[in-house]
Amino acid sequence: MTDTLNQVAADPFTQADRPTDEDRPTPEDRSAQGDRSAQGDRFAQADRFAPIDADSRRAFAEQGYLLVRNALDEEARARIEAAVDRVYESEGRAGRLGDNGSMHVLGAVFRDEAFTELLDLPTTFPHLWGHLGWNIYVHHSHIDVNPPALERPAPKWSWHQDGYRQNADLEMEPRPMFSMKVAYVLSDLADEGRGGTLVLPGSQHSNTLERTEPGPDGEYPRPPGTVEITANPGDAFVFDRRLWHSRSPNQSAITRKMVFLCYTYRWIRWRDDVSIDRHSAWWRSLSPLRRQLLGDGDEAASHFGFTLESGVWDDAIPLRAELKQRGHLDRSRHFLR
Repeated sequence: MTDTLNQVAADPFTQADRPTDEDRPTPEDRSAQGDRSAQGDRFAQADRFAPIDADSRRAFAEQGYLLVRNALDEEARARIEAAVDRVYESEGRAGRLGDNGSMHVLGAVFRDEAFTELLDLPTTFPHLWGHLGWNIYVHHSHIDVNPPALERPAPKWSWHQDGYRQNADLEMEPRPMFSMKVAYVLSDLADEGRGGTLVLPGSQHSNTLERTEPGPDGEYPRPPGTVEITANPGDAFVFDRRLWHSRSPNQSAITRKMVFLCYTYRWIRWRDDVSIDRHSAWWRSLSPLRRQLLGDGDEAASHFGFTLESGVWDDAIPLRAELKQRGHLDRSRHFLR
């Protein structure tokens, strides 16, 4: 399906996508930092800055992905699914759904206020800064809705690494990670055959993947060692953008709904076409950290992690400031210096 271009009005939400006054959190509901409404928030502010444990770090480094169980509690999962449904209805009215009612919409974090809480979710955010460091933002996000397939799709080799020209413009083996994705599972994907993401554990260390030969039916066999990620509603998984992965057909009676956020370094360009109204009430309600994660910076040099005036690391960058205050900067890890 062709990517649906996210058109953003002056206010980052179209009228069709805007939550009603009943759904919108009031100022009294927000935390002191403006980070989260009081609805179902059981996470402490400090959790999002807790370092990841050694076993999780090792597992991710070895296999290129990590499953995070119960990343969203049921109340949060329901809020995010309701936002996905609002976007789906809007795209349907605009005639932008794909074959069989499928949807692949870019710029997800700008499509509904509910997605804002995913930017620094305490259960997943430590894995992002823990592997990438403090000079990061979300340059790409998308919502995927895949209803049950009415018929089996035509055979296609769809294994790939994320990054586009990053995989062609650099002569290195292996190439740098550059970015990580976190995928939030909103549907019951606990069994195979429900459109789960296929991954090849450990393949992030190889720039190439040998294509399997199609069988008599034209189908491409899965590469040896393939794992289909199965997950419960509310689970999430993070993965290295170099990990070889593929979609799989949804052959179940369940509609697959997922939200993906891709974190990269602030000196890498946007992947999605977005427009931000920095005078909107929504933008003003965001914490400095969330503004950073949506691409904000005081000056161009800030995106490279330093200030022109001092020529050294910019301690005012929100995530760096938070990690420094908590003693989590680590000179032994180059990305946390």
